[in-house]
Amino acid sequence: MPSNAATLTELLIRERPALLRRVQRILGGDSGAEDVIQAVWFKARGVDNQQSIDNPRAYLYRLAINLATDHGRESTRRNRLLAEHYLWQEEDEVSTEDQVMAQDELQRVLDAAGHLPEPTRTIFRLNRLQGLTQVEIARRLGVSVTTVENHVRSALTRLAWAREGR
Repeated sequence: MPSNAATLTELLIRERPALLRRVQRILGGDSGAEDVIQAVWFKARGVDNQQSIDNPRAYLYRLAINLATDHGRESTRRNRLLAEHYLWQEEDEVSTEDQVMAQDELQRVLDAAGHLPEPTRTIFRLNRLQGLTQVEIARRLGVSVTTVENHVRSALTRLAWAREGR
């Protein structure tokens, strides 16, 4: 009997075009759809065999829909934060030099956030961008709260380093 991960991976390969179209509809275009499909693949490869999956196709589609929704929420929050950042700059008449330095700092942090390793990136997004508590994340991912705390701490440390230019 093939493992859950193998079954889901094979199904993902067969269903990829349809999954990609579904994700694109959720996101309202191509932006980020490939990233979501890649995240689906990573998640599918990590599914264990502790419980059997009765309907692998439904499981895979639900996984894709959830990840696409998460990606859309994160994108919305990022855009809101950027808009607030620019509004703040105009109101307080920040110098051009300060604006450039702040934009550079923000870009370094965003780049660092995009390069966080899994599952640190997912846990950080769930906690800081979607507002889930560490207990909710631990329950959702099937890990301990301590594990979630360690991943959040690691992400914050890496982002602080990026902010400082290290």
